[in-house]
Amino acid sequence: MASEERAQELIKGLYDGVVNMDEEAVARLSRVVLEEGIDVYEVIAKGLTAAMDRVGELYRSQEYFVPELLLCSDAFYAGLDILKPHIRVKEADVEHEIIIGVVEGDIHDIGKNLVKVMFEAAGWVVYDLGRDVKLDRFVEEQKERNADVVAMSALMTTSMLAIPRAIEMIRGCDPDVAIMVGGAPLTREIAMSYGADGYADNAGEAVQEAVRMLDRGAR
Repeated sequence: MASEERAQELIKGLYDGVVNMDEEAVARLSRVVLEEGIDVYEVIAKGLTAAMDRVGELYRSQEYFVPELLLCSDAFYAGLDILKPHIRVKEADVEHEIIIGVVEGDIHDIGKNLVKVMFEAAGWVVYDLGRDVKLDRFVEEQKERNADVVAMSALMTTSMLAIPRAIEMIRGCDPDVAIMVGGAPLTREIAMSYGADGYADNAGEAVQEAVRMLDRGAR
């Protein structure tokens, strides 16, 4: 088993590889992670996913553009394809379900896609509604699925204004469901004022926040 120092070294290498669009380096380091027995979930969360969170920031600040974004995504998936089959999910864990989507009027789904990866990696069943999702679609899906958590995101201040209405509509059909929100213009304080049960400002924290919500009895 590799030391913690070695694990952090590889995580940083993967992070840098994604941000620097180095697909070959990410694939090579991912294979090293498997060879050295490092925890795959931690590597995905702190290396690959954290890097794509950073890439999203660079894209929003116009330091990166679509070509860079695509190359970073290629590097991300080169590592994910190697690592994901080796995630160890505890069989004794209760299987949870989550509905996720980007609210209507918003087509920015990088963050949502990363959140999906993290929940799938943690063994959750994920119902991904995609982007620009009509508010009543969240309601209809929850009626059908009775999921443990509904998660919504928005990347624009205009689209985030749909979130409190969406929460109200979802609560109308299922008062007890745990609702989590996220996205660049949101803060925990705003999320709570909207009536959400939880908030995550990056994909790496989303699963832990969902578990905390359920532990608090939000569901």
